Amino acid sequence: MEQRTEQIMREEPRASNDNRERIPVATVRATTVTKKASFGEKWREARLAKRFVFGLMVAAAVLTMIVGFKWGGWVTGGAAQQQVSAGAKNAVALRLVPMCVAQFNLDPQSAPKLAELKAITSSRDRPEYVKQQGWATMPGETTPDNDVANACAKLLIGS
Repeated sequence: MEQRTEQIMREEPRASNDNRERIPVATVRATTVTKKASFGEKWREARLAKRFVFGLMVAAAVLTMIVGFKWGGWVTGGAAQQQVSAGAKNAVALRLVPMCVAQFNLDPQSAPKLAELKAITSSRDRPEYVKQQGWATMPGETTPDNDVANACAKLLIGS
């Protein structure tokens, strides 16, 4: 009995003449409020994850560029400039082809020359023949245009 009294007195101080039965009381612990870690603290702790995320971002950027340039139709500035120049040159040549045909029609010997042009079997030699006849030399110019001669030869052969 003496032990019990000592325990009670240690746990709950009572008067020595208090004979009431002791009801155990659950101890209430104070809840500790944990501070929520900030994003910066979490970022500093996640060293391996940072490397992984950075690697994924680099890989995604490289993959996007590969897909864009390969299949997406992206081009560099220099390639775009070359395409624009080639398109403009072709457009001018196509616009001048009717003048070449008109100069062919003005030639008094157009029928035998057309037969000679059709007799040429090499597709490389046909534009040269058109240039030699002067049909691809536009008014105001001294030299014939290769693109105009090529398109004019194709048009004359087809007609």
